[in-house]
Amino acid sequence: MSSQEIPEENLPTKQETESEHGSVAVADDNPFADPGLPPHQHRIQDIDEKAARRSERAIAFLFTLSMLATVGFIAAFVTIPADKNIFVWPIGHISGLNFALGLTLGLALFCIGAGAVHWARTLMSDVEVADERHAIEAPAEVKAKVMADFRAGAEESQFGRRKLIRNTMFGALALVPLSGVVLLRDLGPLPEDKLRHTKWAKGKKLVNMNTHEPLRPSDVQVGSLTFAMPEGMSEHDHDFQTQIAKAALMIVRIQPENIKDKRELEWSHEGVVAYSKICTHVGCPISLYEQQTHHVLCPCHQSTFDLSDGARVIFGPAGHALPQLRIGVNEEGYLEALGDFEEPVGPAFFERG
Repeated sequence: MSSQEIPEENLPTKQETESEHGSVAVADDNPFADPGLPPHQHRIQDIDEKAARRSERAIAFLFTLSMLATVGFIAAFVTIPADKNIFVWPIGHISGLNFALGLTLGLALFCIGAGAVHWARTLMSDVEVADERHAIEAPAEVKAKVMADFRAGAEESQFGRRKLIRNTMFGALALVPLSGVVLLRDLGPLPEDKLRHTKWAKGKKLVNMNTHEPLRPSDVQVGSLTFAMPEGMSEHDHDFQTQIAKAALMIVRIQPENIKDKRELEWSHEGVVAYSKICTHVGCPISLYEQQTHHVLCPCHQSTFDLSDGARVIFGPAGHALPQLRIGVNEEGYLEALGDFEEPVGPAFFERG
């Protein structure tokens, strides 16, 4: 049935009826009345200050609990060993550290959200306001209205009045980011001074990497290139690759009269010199030796070092000379280290600080 078939006495008349929060109006071309907004129902917190105080304390409790959970997160991260397992029903055996971190961080975030929701539902204004749609551009009067609405909203939220809520919320929001800062510590172990030290130490024999036998000076011939590692290392060690990447050594024998660098001569034994095998450019292992010129060449980017002159760089992108290991001979006649490298081995150490 169309509107034309409806008896005229049943059609709504044009009138306006005022209500508490809006008006009922009938447009000229729309026969359906605007129902308006429902009557506002006051909450108990709106009419009872004691109830409002109870809600305030409940919200502050949630924010305070969030702060305590954040502190618990940090304490768990510091005190619980990473390899500790616990039984949690019905999950089973899990990492105690992960369980504690997840529980405390989840509680901290949940309490902030629950406190904010409880604040909005019990203390902030819940009066529904209808507003007309308008164009995107904002004239001056609209901007003024927005600022006025903002001030009204701030006043209705009782943000300035409820200082207990405000202060505990600030505390919770300030502490929660500390969880993320603490997690940065878990990106990996701190380097400390590990980059400055290798497995070489005073008294450690030089062991041939191919035969795994200690080296004597007679085992190193003029013009030959020998690779060595510290005594006591084994390829079966779990950290062998990490340690050999810093301790790998190349040994050559040069006639003492052909050694140009004074310190190199003092740190050698009868012309046997020991240098780090790790290129100072990007850490490639050096393996090419020119016995006539005493130059060693890195196969990756052709950095060239002069082993007769302190292993200084004579060509290529490497920025530093190869570190030299001071060696001698023990009572048994084997070559041994007289200490660790005096400068760090490997690439870009100086740029890393």
